[in-house]
Amino acid sequence: MIITLDGPAGAGKSSAARALARRLGWCYMDTGAMYRAVTLMALERGVSLDDALALAVLAESLAIAFRDGGVFVGDRDVSIEIRTERITAATRPVADAPPVREVMKRMQQRIAKGLDVVTEGRDQGSVVFPHAELKVFLTASPEERALRRHREERARGAASSLDAVLSAQNRRDEGDRVRAVGAMKPADDAVLVETDGLTQDDVVERLVQLIEERRRPRSS
Repeated sequence: MIITLDGPAGAGKSSAARALARRLGWCYMDTGAMYRAVTLMALERGVSLDDALALAVLAESLAIAFRDGGVFVGDRDVSIEIRTERITAATRPVADAPPVREVMKRMQQRIAKGLDVVTEGRDQGSVVFPHAELKVFLTASPEERALRRHREERARGAASSLDAVLSAQNRRDEGDRVRAVGAMKPADDAVLVETDGLTQDDVVERLVQLIEERRRPRSS
């Protein structure tokens, strides 16, 4: 069974997807981490981030996998390296390149084949897994998402104001909505889940409920 969680940054989809997969004992696929891994390898190997075809060739050559809660390229655990500010700042052109997204779509489909998977991103239900058994679009109000991000930044010692976080978030949301490829939008048959006022446990319980409803035999 494949469960897709799409939605904007700050809606809690990554933490919810990870917690749901852990609870179910399923594979958790962090698609953003896959693009970050390609970016890391491109920077290390001197592949231009403006050369979409070269990036796609590189992505095709990589064996990206999720094991023991970590992200691996071959036998190398890159979980920490891909979360640095350097990689964050460089990932967008990689994720925006149509040839790379096509390669990554095929890779994600290969990883999920024959497995029970919780996968999250922007276009998992609408593009990568259009036949997934359950598609969820996880969202929250802009103010709630900005508040969550502001708390995270303060916990890391950053000094950004809430207004600055909200403005940056609004720009990112608009950019994600108008991307030529991989645009953020719910699949036509996605279930909308609003997370305002909900804890992570609340969200996971709602997702488990949706899964059980999908699995429940329909009366004839």
